[in-house]
Amino acid sequence: MSSIITRKDAESADADEQKSKSANKRSAAGADVGVDAAPKKSRFDVKEKNGGAPIDAMASSLSSTQIKLMMAHAQREIEERKRALSNLRDKDPLLASVPQIGMPVALATQALSKKPTPEDADKARKIAELQAQIRAKLTGNLANIIQQQPTAVAAAAAAAAQQQQERPKPLILDEEGRTVDKSGRAINIPTVTPTLKANIRAKKREVFQRQTTGSEGSSHSGATSTGQDDAIKYFDDRIAQKPTLRNKRTLRFHEPGKFQQLAERMRMKSQLERLQNEISQIARKTGISSATKLALIAPKQDMPDDVPAMEWWDSVILSQDMQTLDEASGKISIRKTAISNLIEHPTQMKPPNEPLKPVYLPVFLTKKERKKLRRQNRREAWKEEQEKIRLGLVAPPEPKLRISNLMRVLGTDAVQDPTKIEAHVREQMAKRQKAHEDANNARKLTSEQKSEKKQRKLKEDTSCGVHVSVYRIRDLQDNQSKKFKVETNAKQLQMTGSVVLFRDCCVVVVEGGPKQQKKYRRLMLHRIKWEEDVVKGNDGQDVANSCVLVWEGTSQRRHFGEIKFKIFPMEKMAREFFQKHQVEHYWDLAYSGAVLEASTDQQ
Repeated sequence: MSSIITRKDAESADADEQKSKSANKRSAAGADVGVDAAPKKSRFDVKEKNGGAPIDAMASSLSSTQIKLMMAHAQREIEERKRALSNLRDKDPLLASVPQIGMPVALATQALSKKPTPEDADKARKIAELQAQIRAKLTGNLANIIQQQPTAVAAAAAAAAQQQQERPKPLILDEEGRTVDKSGRAINIPTVTPTLKANIRAKKREVFQRQTTGSEGSSHSGATSTGQDDAIKYFDDRIAQKPTLRNKRTLRFHEPGKFQQLAERMRMKSQLERLQNEISQIARKTGISSATKLALIAPKQDMPDDVPAMEWWDSVILSQDMQTLDEASGKISIRKTAISNLIEHPTQMKPPNEPLKPVYLPVFLTKKERKKLRRQNRREAWKEEQEKIRLGLVAPPEPKLRISNLMRVLGTDAVQDPTKIEAHVREQMAKRQKAHEDANNARKLTSEQKSEKKQRKLKEDTSCGVHVSVYRIRDLQDNQSKKFKVETNAKQLQMTGSVVLFRDCCVVVVEGGPKQQKKYRRLMLHRIKWEEDVVKGNDGQDVANSCVLVWEGTSQRRHFGEIKFKIFPMEKMAREFFQKHQVEHYWDLAYSGAVLEASTDQQ
């Protein structure tokens, strides 16, 4: 083995000698080319720290054998240190818990932890010289890797030191529970002061309470009683104090049989509804339901008889009163002197519905009479105009020229220049046409006058009495178009009233004059096609809708305002609405008719 190493060393030495010879030849050739030329500097040249001279001169003296010997020596030293470290780990359990570090990092850590010695400085210098020599001989990526290796070793050593510092120190407690170090000495751990405002205030509050409790203990018992009295004085027991902790919710179970009772109640309810439906069907068939409904309709109460026993005209002929009797005949005593052959007529009173001014019937003329009257009026106006012309008050009118009579009126003038005469005639015709149109426009009514005339024609005098009509409709709730017609026409005709919507009986009451009632009656009975709609009857069958005129007559005054729709779910509420307006008999008539109609439909 030693021979092999010697042969290799000899070969490496021969290779070094050849390299040095080639280098000397290159240097000699450079000297021949130019003596004045300076040698080129290499970027791998490293200067010494002390002298500043290049290290190549000293590194060239080291051979490859010396370098290998130095590396082997370094390897042996590393192995010895590793063995010493492993022996220390076996002896000390605290060092055994620390994980092992890689070789370069461990070496860097040991180098940092040890104090520098002259031998270490010498070794570092030699290693630097060796690295500079290797960089001078090598080129490319390998030189860069060798250059970066010391930097990586130093970074690994710094990271290992930082990791060692960041690791938490082991907590060692003695028998009394105090914190001690490895040697057994007690360690005072500093307390963390609070930085949050709330924690600082809480800390101050605790200190203050501790001080106050100490002072109170040392003070007299009378002061304690005074403090308690003050606390009771300023304590209000009416304010309910909420508990700081939330009450825990407990499970609440249903009582046994609760849902069975609910089910029984639902069954009873459904059975009761079924029985009610059966009873109502039997009542409809026998006619009992209609009779019951008619009996429930409250009739209008009769007015009490206010006729007195003795009128005022009877008191004139009676001696005293009705109780005074004649002794001879035993009848009511009468004064004979008050009776004569004269007849007393009472003062006639004007009826309330008669107008104040007399009403005259208009006279309607025939067509022939109207033409004759028109001729007479036009002749009178013509005579008056002729008198004005004769007296010179008005200029005579121009001759009325037309294309048909211009030759007859103008004669020779039309023959001399017919184009001029025709233009003059056409101008006069246009002038007459314009005057006619201006007169028509002057007589024409404006939009405001038209609306006023229309309202005047629709408006009627109801001071002497109001005409009222009551209509009954089977169903009007879900028909929007017909509801619109009923309401809009009543407003356009300036009629008052109300529309009451109830199931199977919708009542329409309108108040106005005779002309208005005539137009509205035609709307309700002819113009609106009620038969087109199909509604549900009492028994659930589809029947045609209908509208019936229940009653029409006159009333002394109006009982409703502007026509509006009212919906009532109960019959009693609808009757109360009419009763509030003092016309409950309208509802009685309409509802009784609806009940009878429903009973006839079922039969």
